[in-house]
Amino acid sequence: MDIQGASAIVTGGASGIGAAAARQLAARGARVVVADLNEDAGKALADDIGGTFVRVDVTDTTQIQAAVEEAEKLGPVRVLVNSAGIGSAQRTIGRDGEFGSAHDLDVYKKVIAINLVGTFDAIRLAATAMSRSQPLESGERGAVVNMASVAAFDGQIGQAAYSSSKGGIVGMTLPVARDLAAAGIRVNTVAPGLIDTPIYGEGEAAEAFKAKLGESVLFPRRLGSPDELASMVVECVTNSYMNGEVVRVDGGIRMPPK
Repeated sequence: MDIQGASAIVTGGASGIGAAAARQLAARGARVVVADLNEDAGKALADDIGGTFVRVDVTDTTQIQAAVEEAEKLGPVRVLVNSAGIGSAQRTIGRDGEFGSAHDLDVYKKVIAINLVGTFDAIRLAATAMSRSQPLESGERGAVVNMASVAAFDGQIGQAAYSSSKGGIVGMTLPVARDLAAAGIRVNTVAPGLIDTPIYGEGEAAEAFKAKLGESVLFPRRLGSPDELASMVVECVTNSYMNGEVVRVDGGIRMPPK
C-alpha cells in the first residue's frame, strides 16, 4: 500500500517503538500525527518529521477522536499504529493470605483500560475515518498495526495484568480484520520481545542490565532496537497481503517463568 501523502496516526508516538515507527512512516511520505501524553518529546518529534502532535490519553475517547480529526486535515487517513501502553508487575496473591495483599484490582483495570480498551477505541475511530476515504486502485483504504508483546504468549510471574491486555490485542486481531475487510482495511499485530527502550534507564548499570537480559535471547544475543520493530510495522502497513496476522519480533526468545 502506497502511503505517500496519506496521514498516519501513531499512539504512544513520542518515544520508543512508536517514535521509530513515526519516523519510518514519515520517511515513506506519510503525514504523521504523533499522539501521546508527552508534549515536549511529542512536539519535538513531530517538528522533526514534519508531522503534527496531538496530546492523547488513550483512555479518553474524545482525545482519540481529536487526533483522528487532525489526521483527516492532513490527508486521507490510511494508517493507525497503536503503540501506547504501560507495564505492570504484581502477583495475583500476596504471601500473607490476606485479601488486602492480593493483586490490586484497580491496577489491573488501568492496564486493561490503556493497553487493550485504548487500542480498540483507537481502531474503531480511525477505521471509521479510513472507511470514508476513497480506496486506492487495489481497493485498500487503510491498515492498522497493533503493538502486543511476547508476554501475550510467555507471560511471566507478576505479569497477569500486562499479559491479559496484550493477549486481548492478539485475540482481537483476526476478528477485527474480518470486520474491516469489507471496508478495505487490514489489521495486523506485532509482538515485540525485549526491546532497548528508555524503560531500562541510562548509564553503566542500565547497560549492564540490558546486556544480561540480552543473554536470554536465542540470536542475536541482545535486546532488539526500536528501528527493528518499526521496520516490521512498516512492512505490515505497506505489504498488501499481510492481514489478520500476529508477528513475533523477538530474536527467538521464549520467556521463562521469571
